[in-house]
Amino acid sequence: MTDAPPAAGKAPAASAQPPQAMTLPLQAPALRFAAFGGPEMLACQDLPLPVTAAEEVLVRVMAASVNPSDVKNLAGRMRQTVPPRTPGRDFAGVVVQGPAAWQGVEVWGTGGDIGFTRDGSHARYLALPVAALARKPANLTFEQAGAVGVNYVTAWIGLDYAQLKPGETLLVLGATGGVGGAACGIGAARGCTVIAAVRGAAPADSAARHATQSFIDVTRDDVAAQIAAATGGRGVDVVYDCVGKPALTEAALAALTFGGRMIVIAGTPGEQVKFELIPFYRRECRLLGVDSLKRSAAACAPMMEALRPGFESGAYPAPVLAETYDLARGAEAYAAVARGTRGRVVLTMAD
Repeated sequence: MTDAPPAAGKAPAASAQPPQAMTLPLQAPALRFAAFGGPEMLACQDLPLPVTAAEEVLVRVMAASVNPSDVKNLAGRMRQTVPPRTPGRDFAGVVVQGPAAWQGVEVWGTGGDIGFTRDGSHARYLALPVAALARKPANLTFEQAGAVGVNYVTAWIGLDYAQLKPGETLLVLGATGGVGGAACGIGAARGCTVIAAVRGAAPADSAARHATQSFIDVTRDDVAAQIAAATGGRGVDVVYDCVGKPALTEAALAALTFGGRMIVIAGTPGEQVKFELIPFYRRECRLLGVDSLKRSAAACAPMMEALRPGFESGAYPAPVLAETYDLARGAEAYAAVARGTRGRVVLTMAD
């Protein structure tokens, strides 16, 4: 019989041999921006190590992905951010300072405060509340684990809001993206039929391919007919809209069955979606918005802990890594994400 894993933020059981004290440097590199703008505003600088407050730990970051929201943060689109700032939401690393039971433990996480209202993970060292810690899946590399956070947490929040149940049908718009692929994986693991809406042919190397029963090509004119064919005319129970294009959103709304729920995480300023209210309320449908930036790292830690068994069992596939960059090339990594990639872009924090 094995011991149950500790809850997120709870210290693991102490080992027989306490970890040896680590000698930490006085300074370490971090990406930094002093003013908003493009990737050219980022500089890799040697800074004093973060000072930890009570109930905080110091994490030696091993890898951290670059998310589109990190690029938007650098561009000044997040009103809560005040420069100078070290950006970066997701992380995977090792605890090097803090409660003895956590020292030496491999951890992973994400949070809407990290890189926005507090310095972030695009640095060799990261200060965090103890409550923000969750153990990294043993079978994932640091690079893979550092690319999971925001995508899976966002997918998890939305599917929990929608109360997705085993046996239901889930349609994911934008299934080849990070959140879309995560939604496909979580939906399949919960025993649902997953339909992935993608541009063109079904991808061969994505989480959507791992988890999906059927694909819809959104570049064709008959999206509604494709949904009807995939569901035998019944419609879908839950739609996860990661695209926010009016024509596609409207077709998906019309495809909701009785009690259907639609989750929305994307849109374009000024664009409007039109749908008929009478059939919407007669089918008792619901429209749900999700913004994972509202969750701190401490709020995300229980979700990361809940996700860990799925990765360790293989129910969730490891994220596809498009490109990796040394921290010193952080500006190049941001430029790659700004251009758009299929797969995750990850920074590694080598000595």
